[in-house]
Amino acid sequence: MDGFSFQSVKTTLVQSGAVLQLPDLLSERGLSRPLFVTDAMLIELGVVSPAIDHLRRSCDSVTVYDGIEPDPSERVVGDCLSAYRAGDCDCVIAIGGGSSMDVAKVVSVLSNNQHSLSEIYGVGMVSSPRKPLFLAPTTAGTGSEVTPVAIITTGETTKAGVSSPVLLPDVAILDAALTIGLPASITAMTGIDAMVHAIEAYTSKIKKNPISDMLALRALKLLSENIRTVLTSPQDTDAREAMLLGSMFAGQAFANAPVGAVHALAYPVGGHYHIPHGLSNSLMLPTVLNFNAEACLELYAELAAVLPGAEASALGLIDWFKELISQSGLPATLAQANIPESDLPMLASDAMFQQRLLINNPRAVDEETALQLYREAWQGWA
Repeated sequence: MDGFSFQSVKTTLVQSGAVLQLPDLLSERGLSRPLFVTDAMLIELGVVSPAIDHLRRSCDSVTVYDGIEPDPSERVVGDCLSAYRAGDCDCVIAIGGGSSMDVAKVVSVLSNNQHSLSEIYGVGMVSSPRKPLFLAPTTAGTGSEVTPVAIITTGETTKAGVSSPVLLPDVAILDAALTIGLPASITAMTGIDAMVHAIEAYTSKIKKNPISDMLALRALKLLSENIRTVLTSPQDTDAREAMLLGSMFAGQAFANAPVGAVHALAYPVGGHYHIPHGLSNSLMLPTVLNFNAEACLELYAELAAVLPGAEASALGLIDWFKELISQSGLPATLAQANIPESDLPMLASDAMFQQRLLINNPRAVDEETALQLYREAWQGWA
């Protein structure tokens, strides 16, 4: 076996209602002035109100920033950082989706005044410590609460990543109560996103390792066994918690065995058409699975073996996901997502900027291959 390293979060708290323990978590660390990062919709729906109210009763001050948007921009990061400084905060809490957590990660670094945002784009560019950081996801999808990566939108259609172990939080909190009532479409696309993380980690070409493999298999089992339950019975707390655990395991897996062509081809789709990341992954998944199958026959069979009702083969894996996507109500093709066929060459060209991901794919993907995969995803597999 080749040598490998594995990094993850120090502390994970898993319990329904666990976010109400935030005052104690802060007090134990001598903290009392948190910046609370979330989005306006979660405020409006009352999802985060109990946590905020609980913090206000015990902290010296609580500064709430709710300006998070999907695919957060550098402007959003700057506004959030300004809120941190204006509130004289001493730590960062994020309760929300991947966008909220990614912004919180970056702000926890920038608030130390040792870096500008442009200086930390890339891998291993953070050289100073961050402020204390606490993350709690409201969707079972991104795994951002346990990954050392934050993705920020840098232009109209471009994104850049900050990748450093410094971004791993002090505490990741999995609170199933936060995901109750999540719309079915978001539940479906984020759940599929998490399963893509598990699949691509398990088949990662360069950094595949036995710890990530173990986590990816367990993640896929938990997610596949519970996704239909949370779609039909959204109030099922046990199933919601299983989805959160599966998403976290998948996040830990791909944080150490990076994702490949599904993500590489999904990013231009999301960037140009503002399609949610989970949906863009879902749109590309069957086509890329089929393309990679000849290089992953044994690995795909191992993955299929944990899927309920699937044949333990590469074809069984692909067919299982085709059926799930069909049943989920999500668009199944790029055409159904209203992406013009004439734009496919542009997407293929843009995908070539994702070499950091494409190098992890089991098969090489050049621009011509990418265009063919986009065409297949546009036409559909039904």
